[in-house]
Amino acid sequence: MSSIKKEAERCLKCKNPRCAANCPVATPIPQVMQLFLDGEIEEAGRVLFENNPLTAVTSIICPHERNCAGHCVLGIKSTPVEFYRIEEYISRFYLETMTVPEIEKNGIKVAVAGAGPAGLAMSLMLLAKGYDVTLFEAQDDIGGVLRYGIPPFRLPRDLLDMYKDVLLRMGVRFRPNTRIGTNLQIADLFPDGYKAVFVAAGTGRPNRLGLLGETLGHVHFAIDYLKSPDTFRLGNRVAVVGAGNVAIDAARTAIRRERSHVTILHFMGEEDMTANRDEVEMAEIDGVEFVHYAQAVRITDEGVRCVRVNRIENEDGSVSFEEDYTETFDVPADSVILAIGQGPGADVNAGSIKVTQRGFLEVNEFGETNTPGVYAAGDIVTGPKTVVEAVAFAKKVFPHMEEYLKSQA
Repeated sequence: MSSIKKEAERCLKCKNPRCAANCPVATPIPQVMQLFLDGEIEEAGRVLFENNPLTAVTSIICPHERNCAGHCVLGIKSTPVEFYRIEEYISRFYLETMTVPEIEKNGIKVAVAGAGPAGLAMSLMLLAKGYDVTLFEAQDDIGGVLRYGIPPFRLPRDLLDMYKDVLLRMGVRFRPNTRIGTNLQIADLFPDGYKAVFVAAGTGRPNRLGLLGETLGHVHFAIDYLKSPDTFRLGNRVAVVGAGNVAIDAARTAIRRERSHVTILHFMGEEDMTANRDEVEMAEIDGVEFVHYAQAVRITDEGVRCVRVNRIENEDGSVSFEEDYTETFDVPADSVILAIGQGPGADVNAGSIKVTQRGFLEVNEFGETNTPGVYAAGDIVTGPKTVVEAVAFAKKVFPHMEEYLKSQA
């Protein structure tokens, strides 16, 4: 692996950079690379932070192979530039040395419900413009999925602590252990002087398989396990049902915490997994066993009963999957972890706000709900997406929300 300076020198500084064009937050990569090579690391950090307040996080956990690195022109015939390595270094340095400027307050109060990726990004953008921000969070600390869903070996917790410090220095009022929708309602906020509410509560309710055995004592939902893995005793053999990043994180955590043998069950093939390819590779290195084309049909006291799935290539070129109930097999497990996605939880009682058939908040392309002054973004709108996509959505909402706030001043 080359040094980050040599890696930066490989960048061609393309006039029409495909890397930036395929970044969800349109990071100005050539500009940042040049500033870094010119020794202007503080300025490079400022450019990154103002473009994407969570740059120190996304540089680590983005699906780079689908975004910047996956579209680097050098990757066509050679190895793509690993910009995210330079971004991680610059962003951490900037957080560690950041001097919060004097910000003139405008006296306008805004409530942000949810301290996950979208809520943190919006809070930082609002604070930078002088708004009086109160950040409500159902858990006891900031981060949402960053702290309670992504294991620390993937995302260092000290980064989130640095973000909390920056938020406090910028003047945020933080209310932990406060659920909007249970403790307080959205409608309660406006009489107390808030001019707008930004809802970014995420998806805290795990999806069910709907199988016999799902209520047994050795069955757990992945997002519950990842919140506090030390409280679980999984045993020597663990079966994980699912093939996304949450399934991979749960599997790798089980290996580290309990030295369990972990098997991931997936009803499609390896090429169909939704998890980042790098994470799948690291899971294989960690010792996770993958069983593909296996559909769980029942959970027993001894493990998971599966049927074999056949992959069918149709005449029109499409691919479908068909369970073969004549071929069943059992995967022994002391514990079973279900990681098949999440939906909206009880954090937000929408009240008069329209919701979709699946229970997500219904918004237009700019995050506006049907209730004036209430905006939403992130997983509570889109369902589970990547962190950078949540930040990109919040960035898109911000100018429209600010236009509304100015009209109320």
